[in-house]
Amino acid sequence: MLRDVSGSYRRAIVETVHHYSGWRPDPAAIDALKGEGRWNNDWEASLELLRRWAAAEPPAAQARPPAGVSEGLPSLALPSLEALAEVFGGFYFGGDPAGEPSAWQGFIGAEPLLVEADFFAQLTARGILWGFVSGAEPPSARFVLERLGLVDPPLIAMGDAPDKPDPQGFLALATQLLQEHCGAGLGAGAPPVAYLGDTVADVATVQRARQVLPQQRFWSLAVAPPHLQVPERAASRQAYEARLLEAGADRILRHTAAVLEPLEELLSRA
Repeated sequence: MLRDVSGSYRRAIVETVHHYSGWRPDPAAIDALKGEGRWNNDWEASLELLRRWAAAEPPAAQARPPAGVSEGLPSLALPSLEALAEVFGGFYFGGDPAGEPSAWQGFIGAEPLLVEADFFAQLTARGILWGFVSGAEPPSARFVLERLGLVDPPLIAMGDAPDKPDPQGFLALATQLLQEHCGAGLGAGAPPVAYLGDTVADVATVQRARQVLPQQRFWSLAVAPPHLQVPERAASRQAYEARLLEAGADRILRHTAAVLEPLEELLSRA
């Protein structure tokens, strides 16, 4: 977790849903959906929110817009994922995703970084191999990595592997790192592999990797997203962290940069 996406990806979910329905889901609705562990892809998450909005019957649909706003949507066909993705990209990128980032005018410009540029140098200095498994589109993933001064780091992004919680991308990246640096792949004699994420889908990815390779040591580290890290959201953060633990997280961190200490501790016991 490298950036705060509450004002970018999550805002794009809200505005995409509003574009089609007139309803803006609140952060709790998105947290609840993400907590199910199935909606790591934000296009699919947006479509699922629309599907549930359209299927809801009063008084369950308490957050529906006033009469006359997108009237009749429940009787209409939902947008295709392709059409929705184009609308979503308009909000998020605000320009051609394949074009120059300097021309983007969308929400992607509102993504505070959650680690300093030297964070990865600290990992390397401790002998820890690292890479990225992201559900973001490749232009978005590369954009944030370039902001951190990383040139072509190991990366699995959207389209490179099935969406999380399918573990294929995670296993592929771990195998790549071990083969390049240790001359061997995953297995009983391999070093432990940790994955840090902020969703139930991230935790479930590690759980499924354990099912595929039970002889390999995997650790699931998790952190609540930044919008839950403010004092007034303490109860919501605790509930979110409880869901991460229920999903199988081995340890909850307060922030991404805090990963160094638990990694060293876990490695010392490996």
